[in-house]
Amino acid sequence: LMNAAVAQDVEPARITQHCDSVSLCFSKGLGAPAGAVLAGRREFVAEAWRVRKLLGGGMRQAGVLAAAARFGLEHAEATLRRDHDNARRFAEGIQELNSPLCSVNLAAVETNIVMVSIRGGWPSPAELCEHLRAVSEEELAETSQAVSVLLFPWSAHTVRAVWHRDVSARDTELAKNKLEFVARKCQE
Repeated sequence: LMNAAVAQDVEPARITQHCDSVSLCFSKGLGAPAGAVLAGRREFVAEAWRVRKLLGGGMRQAGVLAAAARFGLEHAEATLRRDHDNARRFAEGIQELNSPLCSVNLAAVETNIVMVSIRGGWPSPAELCEHLRAVSEEELAETSQAVSVLLFPWSAHTVRAVWHRDVSARDTELAKNKLEFVARKCQE
């Protein structure tokens, strides 16, 4: 919700105005260690509260977590915009590679998520993710850096990259360089 609101430059309420209920996780893009909020009709929230109690859910002394969630909400726009900018830079880096191995649809990069299309059949998305995660002696010798990039094999021809508050512009640059290195080695 917050990523969509920042990307569209609208208030979250505008996106949710026709929803019966809304759940917002504070530990994803907002960076809190835990926590979520549920909003909806009074009866709906009361029933959710009852079921949570039935299932043993609940926390005591959660003020520190609430403070982290509040901080995340107060800084959401700047934090998420930075994540979106980093994702865009990564996607542009893939496009600049002009590699027969992978491509990205820049028009589809609207938030902190980049879907990378894998072409050719080798490596598979899972194999590419493994190559990006691993650090080889050859990489260390050639680049003088040990970089491990975690992407997710999304489908038979796609990997998914997601940015969050702990991924910096420098990390993004390192990830682009690592993808370039791996793509080159896969072509050799």
